[in-house]
Amino acid sequence: MLWTRKDLLGLEYLSAEEIGLILDTAESFKEVSSREIKKVPALRGKTAVNLFYEPSTRTRISFEVAAKRLSADVINIAAEASSVRKGETLIDTGKNIQALKADIIVVRHNCSGAANMLARSLDVSVVNAGDGWHEHPTQALLDIFTLKEKLGKIKGLNVAIVGDIAHSRVARSNVWGLTKLGAKVTLCAPEMLLPPGIEMTGAGTSSDLEEVLKNADAVNVLRMQFERDENTAFPEQLDYFKKFGITEERLARAKDNIVVMHPGPINRGIEMSSGVADGKNSVILEQVTNGIAVRMAVLFLVSQARDASRSSDA
Repeated sequence: MLWTRKDLLGLEYLSAEEIGLILDTAESFKEVSSREIKKVPALRGKTAVNLFYEPSTRTRISFEVAAKRLSADVINIAAEASSVRKGETLIDTGKNIQALKADIIVVRHNCSGAANMLARSLDVSVVNAGDGWHEHPTQALLDIFTLKEKLGKIKGLNVAIVGDIAHSRVARSNVWGLTKLGAKVTLCAPEMLLPPGIEMTGAGTSSDLEEVLKNADAVNVLRMQFERDENTAFPEQLDYFKKFGITEERLARAKDNIVVMHPGPINRGIEMSSGVADGKNSVILEQVTNGIAVRMAVLFLVSQARDASRSSDA
């Protein structure tokens, strides 16, 4: 199929075929990172701007590396060091970047819907690198890519997502992507961290970690976002680890080849033990590596679609 979207805003809006196309394109790009010269000319002459309103290490660097491996020029803008501090709005910032003839804006923002609003206002391609509690599509895509690489398929898998579901854009994007590709997803957390209506996404819910792990082919462990704690809305950290932490003992009762994932950063001793994080079932560092190929695929596809659209309008 042909990719026709100039933006990537979330997996909720994509078909299974579109998700499959991104994964296939990522597979073709992964080989680039193993070359002596890790670069292809696919986006030569293009400019990608990373516009981040929230702190980030893995995602921002991954997008930067991905763009440079496609031969694009890259500009990084951190909100705390930009005109945002002088009162400039997101749309005005975007329009100024567009006026500088950038081609792609990769945006991370603390407000849900920020990427969608920016995309509606601009001609440049917009890629959502995480917006509030809404979606983080490229993280879910690299998670799915890694799962498929390790287990050979997505359809029919039982995937557990464990942790802070209530505040997790990663969980939402993973649910949309995995269920569209035929996986069964179970969200596992204390009841206070299972938001009302989350079942509408197509996922099951449970607060029984032992039961969930028993049948899981993979477990994606989310970071507990304690910085968002208001009015003691979170369980106490050590109590959480005792009841929901992924440990070697718990994995010993799961499938022998269960895949353990985490989007990072890991709070060791809270979400999982160091033995699990560094153990034989962990693919956490493989996720980081695969993120480059997935983001190369996304940048390439949205750029191609934008060019095709502009050519047809000319």
